[in-house]
Amino acid sequence: MRTRLALLLQALIIVLVLVAPAPPALAQDKPRHGGELVFVVPTEPPTLDGHREGTFGLLHPGAPHYNTLLRMDPTDVSGTRVIGDLAESWTITDGGRTYTLKLRRGVRFHDGSEMTSRDVKASYDRIVFPPAGVSSFRKGQYTDVEAVEAPDSSTVVFRLKWPSASFLTALASPFSWIYKADILARDQHWYEKNVMGTGPFVFVEYQRGSHWIAKKNPNYWDKGKPYLDGYRAIFIKDNTAQVAAIRSERAHIQFRGFTPTERDGIVAALGSRVTVQESPWDCGMWVAMNHEKKPWDDKRARRALTLALDRYQGSQALSRIAIVKFVNGVQVPGTPFATPPTELEKLAGYGRDIEKCSWISGGRSDSTPGTSSSRRPSGRPICDPGTSRSRPTLSAATPSSPIWTSPSSSRGTSAATIGAATRTACSTTCTRSRAARSIPTSAAGTCGSSSGGSWTTRRTTFRRSSGTGSSPTARSCAAGRSRRATI
Repeated sequence: MRTRLALLLQALIIVLVLVAPAPPALAQDKPRHGGELVFVVPTEPPTLDGHREGTFGLLHPGAPHYNTLLRMDPTDVSGTRVIGDLAESWTITDGGRTYTLKLRRGVRFHDGSEMTSRDVKASYDRIVFPPAGVSSFRKGQYTDVEAVEAPDSSTVVFRLKWPSASFLTALASPFSWIYKADILARDQHWYEKNVMGTGPFVFVEYQRGSHWIAKKNPNYWDKGKPYLDGYRAIFIKDNTAQVAAIRSERAHIQFRGFTPTERDGIVAALGSRVTVQESPWDCGMWVAMNHEKKPWDDKRARRALTLALDRYQGSQALSRIAIVKFVNGVQVPGTPFATPPTELEKLAGYGRDIEKCSWISGGRSDSTPGTSSSRRPSGRPICDPGTSRSRPTLSAATPSSPIWTSPSSSRGTSAATIGAATRTACSTTCTRSRAARSIPTSAAGTCGSSSGGSWTTRRTTFRRSSGTGSSPTARSCAAGRSRRATI
């Protein structure tokens, strides 16, 4: 059991985090033009195709070269407001089964050709109905799409099989880049090795294991943007080397964050020259029990474990060594869909009071038949929902957990998990010290899912001052639905 919890703690420590919202005063600062942003990316993309991949290793350096139909509003901290990107307006008709989008006119690809509805249709046909030999990471997000139509050069129509409340959010996926139809007609795999879109930055070069360079698009359709002259992403997998890059001014920011220990070390070394910002962010860390092995072949033992864990004390203890801080449901606290604390505490495993348990036999019972009290041969109690006893607690210094055994040889149908995962989206901003200005970015996290409850982490980001007040288009997110801001 200690091994399982050790793995849990290790997972919590290595989970990377995203940047947090800037204070309103900083968000109102007037941006300045010029400069190059250098940021660290902890992993590299398998290919350069946004339709195929699902890693931030491609999204961070690659997304500024492209546009999507819609995006999430980067100024909306609730993460629920959809705004236009290449689409300037849209209507929903036919009982929610037809979405008609009007495209911006005058948008051009980096090769100078005009972007039209034909390009949008070709891109979404590839995502929703990928041809043989083409992989689409987000095909499952569009199972409700029956057809994509382009009735004229500036209109795109999506016809759905059924009404879908999440369809606009799906269209705002930061990976749904609009590719050039003529290129796809010649070679469906061209974008796996090449970069060319309509975004605010033009691709210069990518050297695997080293860097990715982009320069400002002088013909970008959103006049006055981007503010930066360019950006450079440097690929560094090792956490220690990432910290060193920030401390030595080799890089200005790392969008995925650091552990508390690394954070404190950076602050101690740089003092007022670095700005640290943190905010809640949900992500799931869990330990799955092998229900083919005892004692987890008994679903009562699995349920007992998730009920017995004290998530509140656990989050406090873990916050000293990992990015865990709050106990929460499946949405970031304070956002429209978050479960209020009073309601959360009514759920199994979330209560603050003594858990109700009964004692179940562990191999050899020292109780008498018909009573509710029994113990393991070692005398250690075994918990299952029923009567009451207090829950065990976790310590950061000596992580431990109760042990359960079961007299039953029956197998459960599913394994319980500890620490439910979550899917959220939040607006984010990082700030720079001294002469710098606010740097709005965007972020979101989509993690796995489970059924045992969740801890909410703190997102931590560091920014070194570089003497310029500019900032790039950043589509800073993990996987799944996210937001992007052109800044």
